Amino acid sequence: TQLKLVNPSQYRFEHLVTQMKWRLQEGRGEAVYQIGVEDNGLLVGLSEEEMRASLKTLRRMAEKVGADITVLREREVDYDSDVPRKITEVLVRKVPDNQQFLDLRVAVLGNVDSGKSTLLGVLTQGELDNGRGRARLNLFRHLHEIQSGRTSSISFEILGFNSKGEVVNYSDSRTAEEICESSSKMITFIDLAGHHKYLKTTIFGLTSYCPDFAMLVVSANTGIAGTTREHLGLAMALKVPFFIVISKVDLCSKATVERTVKQLERILKQPGCNKLPLLVNSDDDAVTAAQQFAQSPNITPIFTLSSVSGENLDLLKVFLNILPPLTNSKEQEELMQQLTEFQVDEIYTVPEVGTVVGGTLSSGICREGENLVVGPTDDGKFLRLKVCSIQRNRSACRVLRAGQAATLALGSFDRSLLRKGMVMVSPEMNPTICSVFEAEIVLLFHATTFRKGFQVTVHVGNVRQTAVVEKIHGKDKLRTGEKAVVRFRFIKHPEYLKIGAKLLFREGVTKGIGHVTDL
Repeated sequence: TQLKLVNPSQYRFEHLVTQMKWRLQEGRGEAVYQIGVEDNGLLVGLSEEEMRASLKTLRRMAEKVGADITVLREREVDYDSDVPRKITEVLVRKVPDNQQFLDLRVAVLGNVDSGKSTLLGVLTQGELDNGRGRARLNLFRHLHEIQSGRTSSISFEILGFNSKGEVVNYSDSRTAEEICESSSKMITFIDLAGHHKYLKTTIFGLTSYCPDFAMLVVSANTGIAGTTREHLGLAMALKVPFFIVISKVDLCSKATVERTVKQLERILKQPGCNKLPLLVNSDDDAVTAAQQFAQSPNITPIFTLSSVSGENLDLLKVFLNILPPLTNSKEQEELMQQLTEFQVDEIYTVPEVGTVVGGTLSSGICREGENLVVGPTDDGKFLRLKVCSIQRNRSACRVLRAGQAATLALGSFDRSLLRKGMVMVSPEMNPTICSVFEAEIVLLFHATTFRKGFQVTVHVGNVRQTAVVEKIHGKDKLRTGEKAVVRFRFIKHPEYLKIGAKLLFREGVTKGIGHVTDL
């Protein structure tokens, strides 16, 4: 918040520039300035002339640090003066020097046929849908998905914003590399399966790709159906802040849309959820929603839009443009100082490159040419390997920092030795592996009695394996909603686990969440 920036002295100007640099660093390349507001939050407002001069100074400051500015909104303050006074909010964005763009990951959840693939198609391709699923065809990866029009795998879509806040997508037939080059902020949508039988893919996507936010898509004409409630529960259990998009408003009357909104608001306000729904109807709402959402996780913005008519699509774009990256630089710096740890989510063989793994760097820094160890193998060992090259969002990158997703080329390393759920760590880490672990869990619901000898599929981050219940401390069986510390044993091979890691387990209709307490 800056009251006035009219003709500052050289000394004050330098001070303001230093402050801007610091704020941009804190906000990972983004800061919002409110001009005409006193530091204590008093809305004073500036006259037309003062505002013009202040914006000019702000532009000069931004130029000095190499940033761009976009006016988000301006509003009048009613004071008893004859001259109208205004407040302006300005977004300052600078791409950090090391060719990074701001990177946000949004998991996309929604019931089958809620229109989420279509919505992603429209956002990332830049053309509206024809109402028969043309936009989403560009997204599907497998043949059987194109035939049935349902997503079973996890696919990634990118949407860029340049530093002026304009959308950069595939619409001018750009390639992914071009989108990366001209964007200062990239949103990677992780499109997760909506159909019930693909729920395990969805859980894998939510736990292992560490999304910053989740977007829950609900169709206006069917309202809350199928897996919607479960997806909502998953997002809550994994503590991912989420916002809601009600799609297909072109297919139904205003009353139907309102009924769906009411239905959602009712669920969100329930004691289990405790969320504060915020319906977005204007650009102004979208700006407020983005700022409040980032500050307090119990606010849930709701958008109503159509991928066919394009109604309100811009509000979602405004919101996504301003959404700040949640983990601030301080957290990232702390993570970067730890030893290197990379979670392996995908493994491929690429002609002329060799074995390639995709995943997320959960801590430390990873450089090209670095020597790491990967494991655990079936007999609990870690094998040495060398990182030949790194790619982020399909373009080369020399240094990978904590929290970023990338693919690493491992040269001639034997692919058959790798599997999803392994980690690559720096050799001095002395990684902890275990076959038996204890976790404090809550049983969400179940059909049969949960007792010793019961087998469940355990998800911890990118680890997914069947485990058997060896012991329930202090009880011989568990019922829905009960809490306990349970000892599990992995059936196949040891895994790399950390104390405090979030855990989710399921078996048929039995489901539970918790965290690892002991290895």
